[in-house]
Amino acid sequence: MTAPAPLDPIAVRRAVEAALAEDLGRAGDITSAATIPASAVARVVIAARQTGRLAGLQLAEAAFRSLDPAISFKAEVEDGARLTAGEVIARIEGPARAVLSAERTALNFLGHLSGVATETARYGDLIAHTRARICCTRKTTPGLRIFEKYAVRCGGGSNHRFGLDDAILIKDNHIAVAGGVEAALRGAKSSAGHLLKIEIEVDTLEQLDRVIAEGADVVLLDNMSPAVLREAVERIDGRMLAEASGNVSLDTVVAIAESGVDLISVGRITHSAPTLDLGLDVAVA
Repeated sequence: MTAPAPLDPIAVRRAVEAALAEDLGRAGDITSAATIPASAVARVVIAARQTGRLAGLQLAEAAFRSLDPAISFKAEVEDGARLTAGEVIARIEGPARAVLSAERTALNFLGHLSGVATETARYGDLIAHTRARICCTRKTTPGLRIFEKYAVRCGGGSNHRFGLDDAILIKDNHIAVAGGVEAALRGAKSSAGHLLKIEIEVDTLEQLDRVIAEGADVVLLDNMSPAVLREAVERIDGRMLAEASGNVSLDTVVAIAESGVDLISVGRITHSAPTLDLGLDVAVA
C-alpha cells in the first residue's frame, strides 16, 4: 500500500518537543554529555526485529532533527510498508550526543505507532475476502489520537470520527436520555448541517427497524451475533452503512465480516496494540 497523506508538521513538532522535554528533564542527557566527546559522529540504523507494518517515520525524524538540524535521516521504506525481521527502516548520521539523546523518543513513537499499524493489518488481512473494513474508535492514548489514527491508516484500516465535534454518534445513553430512537434522531437531524453524518447505535433488531423507518447515515450494530448481524444487513438493504462493534477479536472478526457489514470498529487496535520491536544500532566514527 502507499503511505497515507503526511501528518500535520505542526502537530508532529509539538508532540515531539513535549516528549523530548519529558525525557531530557532539567539537565538534559547527562550520560551522553559525560561519556561522548562533543565532536563525535554517530552512524545509526533503525531496523525491525520482527515482522509488522511501519508507522511514525515523521515523528522519528523530527525527534532526531529537533535536537540537531545537522542530523541526516534517510528512510529506506515508507510508512505503511510491510516489514520483515532485520529489515533496515532508516539510516541516521550526525552529532553523536544528539543522536543518542533522541534515540528513545524516536523509537517510542515509531514502535508504538508501528504496533498499532501492525495490529490493524492483522485484522484487515483476516477479512480481506469480504467487503468489510476495519476502523478505529476514540479509545486512544490521550494526546496521541491523531498519530494513532494515522497508524491505523498505515495498517490499511479506516478512521472513525476523530472527536466529539466531527460527527454525530448517538449511543444508548443518548437514546435513553433523549426519550427514544425517534426523538434522538429527530433532534440530531434538526441541528446537523448538510455535511454532517449521523450514526446511531442499536442493540436489537426492533430498534434497527425504528432507525430504518426514521433514517440515518450509519447504524452501529452493537454486540450482535453473526446470525443477527446477517439479518440486520438484510433489513438495512443498502439504505445506510452497517457498522458492527462490541468485543471484536481476531477470533471473531471473520464471522462478523462475513455477515455482510460494511465496517467493523475495533478498540483494541489502538488501546491494546503491542509495541513493534524495533532496534537502533550505532557505529561511532
